[in-house]
Amino acid sequence: MTEEEMRKRLEILRVEHRDLDAAIDALLASGSSDQMQIARLKKRKLRLKDQISQIEDYLIPDIIA
Repeated sequence: MTEEEMRKRLEILRVEHRDLDAAIDALLASGSSDQMQIARLKKRKLRLKDQISQIEDYLIPDIIA
């Protein structure tokens, strides 16, 4: 995967992460009692965050000071 492809993938993951956040907030605001669905969305959001972190770590190298 090229750096440009990784940057595009990173943006897609960030958008999906924001969308999941909005969906979770909407479910909670509506008083939904479907805790299983909320838990699944939160778990998916955490997986996305891990993927985002992996790509960011690859794209932004550590600087030893």
